[in-house]
Amino acid sequence: MPLLSRILLGVAAAGALLAVLWLERRRSMLRAEKLHEARARELAELSTYLQNFAEKERSELARSLHDELGGLLTAAKMDLSWLQSRPGEPANERRLAQLGEVLDQAMNVKRRVVEHLRPSLLDHFGLAIALRAHLESICAEANLKFDVALDDAVGPVPQDIAIALFRLVQEGMTNITRHADAQRVRLEFGGDARHYILRLCDDGRGFKLEDGEFRWSHGLTGMRHRIEALNGRFTLRSNPGSGTQIEVTVPRAQAA
Repeated sequence: MPLLSRILLGVAAAGALLAVLWLERRRSMLRAEKLHEARARELAELSTYLQNFAEKERSELARSLHDELGGLLTAAKMDLSWLQSRPGEPANERRLAQLGEVLDQAMNVKRRVVEHLRPSLLDHFGLAIALRAHLESICAEANLKFDVALDDAVGPVPQDIAIALFRLVQEGMTNITRHADAQRVRLEFGGDARHYILRLCDDGRGFKLEDGEFRWSHGLTGMRHRIEALNGRFTLRSNPGSGTQIEVTVPRAQAA
């Protein structure tokens, strides 16, 4: 066989081998990508399941505390009132008065815990009233000024969307009071024919999203996942010295 033919044959064989290696590498990359996507879906589904399970557990615990512990405290208050209605030694009356104060404090603690676990206003009066009450309570404790713009024309919000948006505001207000050093907070909730739209803004210190030191906290990651699980969009905006804004858009007819 002539030398040129042997060279061409060797080049062709090398090219074929390289093509086979490239195809095999490409298949391996595709398999890795599919495996990564499958695991990402599994983790997202697991996270959604855990959030829903935790919400169910919170609701059941809140109901138990309200019914059982509330019943015990109410019975103790009735017994105390019966004892106080009968005159006795001054020292005993002082002790009974102190016991009454302790029971009042215990009932207040029970109420706060129950409301944190499952806000009763959300179940009985809807999202808008629950959001306003929560914002007023937190801002009063933290000495924050606030503005609220809630569109009453939105109508009833489905339970899964309502609890997701309430938890988002709850987590957002926790971040503001702990880290933002803000003076004023603004909450907006409304929507259009196709979407619910919520914005939570503060005038605090802010931060750089592009900064390499910025990391998504567990709280922010949980907030984003709650919204994405409802086929919604979670947008975070912030700049140093200009505060932070969280904007959420959730479809009204979202897939479960």
